[in-house]
Amino acid sequence: MTPAPVTGRGTALALLSSLTFGMSGVLAKSVMATGAAPAQVTSARIALAAAVLVAGVGLFRPRALRFGRGDWGLLVGFGLFGVVGAPLTFFVAASRIPVGIAMLLQFTAPVLVALWVRFVRGTRLPAAVWWGTAVAVVGLTVVAEVWSWSPRLDPVGVLVSLCSAVCLMAYYLLGERAGGAHDSYGVLAGGMVVGAVVLTVVSPPWLLPLGVPTSLGPTWLVLVVLALVATVVAYLTGVLSLRHLPPSAASVIGLLEVVVAAVLAWWLLDERLTVVQVVGAVVLLAGAAVVQVASARKPLEVAVAG
Repeated sequence: MTPAPVTGRGTALALLSSLTFGMSGVLAKSVMATGAAPAQVTSARIALAAAVLVAGVGLFRPRALRFGRGDWGLLVGFGLFGVVGAPLTFFVAASRIPVGIAMLLQFTAPVLVALWVRFVRGTRLPAAVWWGTAVAVVGLTVVAEVWSWSPRLDPVGVLVSLCSAVCLMAYYLLGERAGGAHDSYGVLAGGMVVGAVVLTVVSPPWLLPLGVPTSLGPTWLVLVVLALVATVVAYLTGVLSLRHLPPSAASVIGLLEVVVAAVLAWWLLDERLTVVQVVGAVVLLAGAAVVQVASARKPLEVAVAG
């Protein structure tokens, strides 16, 4: 299949997706600052987003919601890792460390994908992938300030951010499989429903305290923006962008989410990064971008012998 050429429409959609996804951490952290737990915020976000997506897909693409028995394992995995695991662990991390750093560490996922493809699938990747990985690891150590006896970052927050990266890796891999097996909109809506059911059982969204206003406005309004703009619009524009862009280009544009998150956290939450951390962030993002672009190239060999 010939990759989609880079177009202005695709670039605009990918930029909008990055902008709206990048808002999620700041919005969620403002709600958590009122005393809400990360699980409650995630539950409310996904429940509302699932309702809107299922209604929209059911109205405009009803066939996309038809799943066979073999699809349910994919939907459950997509829902647990991509819809529940990645945002929940990210919100937990964002409650303990700066939003920009939490998202930055989450975006080490491309490196984990490359490692999975090489050592689990046995696919040989271009040398640039490993150079990019090395650069990303250097950037990660600088951001985390691992040389310091008293690091500024909470170790638990860093660990949970890396768990979020693992969940995001699973989301990428499952999304790749879903794209070739089923309608992307159907998988997205179905995965949201699975995630909403799981989160409702664990942390019912109606228990979230709505009476305490956030620093950004009424809690209910922040949650609506989080669900509709930073979730529904973000996911849909991301899916649509892939119709006009090759995955390598879309994924690199997606790295702007980190910049958006860091700028919004500085502007709205007064979360500032040190000069050293900013340098480390640039290095890490550069390494991740190299990994994403290089991984999109045709493998040197289908599988590694032995």
